[in-house]
Amino acid sequence: MTIEEFKTYCYTKKGVSEGFPFGEETLVMKVGTKMFACGSISKKPFKINLKCDPDMVQNLRDSFKDIEPGFHMNKTHWNTINMEGSLTTEKLYWLIDHSYELVLSKLPKKERESFSH
Repeated sequence: MTIEEFKTYCYTKKGVSEGFPFGEETLVMKVGTKMFACGSISKKPFKINLKCDPDMVQNLRDSFKDIEPGFHMNKTHWNTINMEGSLTTEKLYWLIDHSYELVLSKLPKKERESFSH
């Protein structure tokens, strides 16, 4: 999955925005005010950090070589995904969806509800 394909998919979700709060090389995708994905836009292969349920983190890393502990992130809650590796598009979509939903569920109720209208 390319950077553009990744961004296009993220924008199918409500309340998503992008920015570069850590410098011009690090893309951050947010739902509302909270980050659900980030990664370098200049390094190859394209890798992105995605939030993950702590109960699933290690199993995913053990099952897929393209899923590693979150680079520069809390490794209990974040994985780094090689977006150009062997993971299927469906698995990548699932990982993005999972991260988005985890972060969305933690937003204040008023903020969450603003995305449903």
